Amino acid sequence: MSGSENVRKEMDGVLYVVATPIGNLDDLSDRARQTLAKVDLVAAEDTRHSGRLLQHLGLSKQMLALHDHNERARVAGILDALAAGRQVALVSDAGTPLISDPGYLLVREVRAAGYRVSPVPGPCALVAALSVAGLPTDRFLFAGFLPAKRSGRQAALTELAREPATLVFYESPHRIIEFMKDLAEVLGADRECVLGRELTKTFETFYSGRADEVLEQLESDPHGARGEFVVMVRGAAPTPAGEASVLDTDKLLELLIKELPVKKAARIAAEVSGLGKNELYQRALELKDH
Repeated sequence: MSGSENVRKEMDGVLYVVATPIGNLDDLSDRARQTLAKVDLVAAEDTRHSGRLLQHLGLSKQMLALHDHNERARVAGILDALAAGRQVALVSDAGTPLISDPGYLLVREVRAAGYRVSPVPGPCALVAALSVAGLPTDRFLFAGFLPAKRSGRQAALTELAREPATLVFYESPHRIIEFMKDLAEVLGADRECVLGRELTKTFETFYSGRADEVLEQLESDPHGARGEFVVMVRGAAPTPAGEASVLDTDKLLELLIKELPVKKAARIAAEVSGLGKNELYQRALELKDH
């Protein structure tokens, strides 16, 4: 692309990635209000949900649904809007777009086409929860939502079992109990955890302690399976060199063969560990026999 084309595109439309409240509407920044007021088009994960936010702000805007199932199909239309000099805001249902929400494909394609993409920072459940958890924040790994099926979830947790950084997950209310059971089984019942629920809302709640203690707190709380969760877990303690891969691989195979045929379990374990499939297949047979 020539320099003149770059200048032209800078003068064309802009895509603003706008963070919106995760619960408390007062958390919307003045800049976010101003941005939403000036744009020509709002691309929203759920137009009904974001429509209520705009109504609260006294704004009436052209809206376009952009979610996981139609994002690719929406890109061309938004690029056309930008080429026409229109200003576009991307918003998710709550928090910062692209953080376990749609928008990655759009942002990538808009940048590749040479248009300006500008962040309007603000609320993010991940950062809000970490800031008050009392867990190390100098290094953390955000894993988002793990697979819904138990075998996939346990495999993902096994892969993260020796990670020394603080682990952060998102989880839904109807899976949080099963998630915590798997976490206690795979990472250990004594692993320190902090769960944030309904952040910034009226019934904001935090549960903390060992994994088994947090599970008990959730199960005894009549409201424990309501709202969206941020799950934060202390990273693993250092492990003597040479021990982790053997222990982790056996644990992974044991978890997988409970749910899957041996051949499929070995294939998944090979993908996760990087070890040979045939070697893991033989090891899985041995574990199954025992």
